[in-house]
Amino acid sequence: MLDAHFCLDVPAGFDDSDAETGVHPIARKLFLGTTAVEVFRKAHEWLREQSVCLVDVSWTLLDGEGEPYTLSIYFTFEPDPEDT
Repeated sequence: MLDAHFCLDVPAGFDDSDAETGVHPIARKLFLGTTAVEVFRKAHEWLREQSVCLVDVSWTLLDGEGEPYTLSIYFTFEPDPEDT
C-alpha cells in the first residue's frame, strides 16, 4: 500500500501523453549541516549507497539557523535491470 504523503495527486482528465514534454517525476532529498564539508559528506555517503541518477543540485545558506548549510539533490530512480 502506498503512503498518501508520497503520492502525486493528478487532476481528473490530466493528459500527460506527450512523450517530449510529459511530466517526469523527480525526487528531492535535503542534507543539512553546520559546515559545507559536513553537508557534502552526508550527501556523498547517502548517494554512494543508492541506485539513483543525480539530475540537479541546489545550494542554500540559511542565516540564523542551527544547520545553515543546505544541499538539495534532485534525482530519479535507476530502473531495475530486470525491467529493461
